Amino acid sequence: GCAAEDLARVSRILERCPNFNVDIGARLAELGRQPYTARAFFLRWSDRILFGTDTPPDRQAYAIHYRFLETCDESFDYGPDEVPGQGRWQIHGLGLPDDVLERVYRSNALRLIPTLRG
Repeated sequence: GCAAEDLARVSRILERCPNFNVDIGARLAELGRQPYTARAFFLRWSDRILFGTDTPPDRQAYAIHYRFLETCDESFDYGPDEVPGQGRWQIHGLGLPDDVLERVYRSNALRLIPTLRG
């Protein structure tokens, strides 16, 4: 895990391991610095990527995640908190299509955890 800076490596793992899935929790900083590669990765593997965060529900943090996934906005902060010690770079949105967003936000989780259907 935690190889968002090397999506070619993650793709090789997904190719070899058909039951392997990934989530985007705590990975916006890495993914958002490579928007073209990340977008291609999401389009190719949209049935194996899940929405996730590493924080409790927070409206401001979720808004950044939605902006990253849903828009083509450029140069925005990847987190609402104070700038960390290593500094903070800007990220760029992916502008994913609705069918990909539906899989990432909803249907992949329902496939993996059928009891979520209620």
